[in-house]
Amino acid sequence: MAYIRIDNLVKMFGEQTVLDGVNINIEKGESIVVIGQSGCGKSVLLKHLLRLLEPTKGRVWFEGYDIATLNHRELIGIRQRIGMVFQSAALFDSLTVAENVGLGLRESRQYSTRQVEEIVMTKLELVAMVSAAEKFPAELSGGMRKRVALARAIATDPEVLLYDEPTTGLDPITADMINDLIVELKEKLNVTSIAVTHDMTSAFKIADRITMLYQGKVEYDGSPEETRSTDNAVVRQFIEGQARGPIQVR
Repeated sequence: MAYIRIDNLVKMFGEQTVLDGVNINIEKGESIVVIGQSGCGKSVLLKHLLRLLEPTKGRVWFEGYDIATLNHRELIGIRQRIGMVFQSAALFDSLTVAENVGLGLRESRQYSTRQVEEIVMTKLELVAMVSAAEKFPAELSGGMRKRVALARAIATDPEVLLYDEPTTGLDPITADMINDLIVELKEKLNVTSIAVTHDMTSAFKIADRITMLYQGKVEYDGSPEETRSTDNAVVRQFIEGQARGPIQVR
């Protein structure tokens, strides 16, 4: 069985079907990027991996466990093995960089104050943000906030990292730096990475495999090299950013 398996996942909000039978298998150590138009359900898919949303139908499996059937304590155990980098970074404005990164460690009550401080500085060093440890989020650029969010996501040494639009709102140079950091962290920490994005430059750089969602289903799945040369008209229109094609611009 795959490390993470999304099995016939359906999610409806009222009468609106966002995910309509999504099937994706993810192997341990793999870096998968899910692409698609804004509003196609990419972020909704990520939230199901953490059980922040419950499926209308279908299942999400993590190492053979159906996460919808886990009790609260078991679910917390799974979530501790998964780090999440939110689209907006989601840092607490009233906390310093160091306090933001160490928040989950302190709340777990498994570490002494000294241990938390040591772990925080180690993670900040991995994202080249040690010098900003005592700054507040308002004093940071967008790229710096993304790096702090990365440091917070890896603070508990997760096995899986989820990225929700990791380069949104960044200039091309800063976005490329974030992409490099995502690749570097995957190699250094040996994590399984799942990113959702509509940024094809980012997708091609960080992915081992690219999956496209379209009209609630998996339209395509292949390596970056296969994706660049695919004759799938939906995928070609999306990756080339063309207004004309089977995808109707909303």
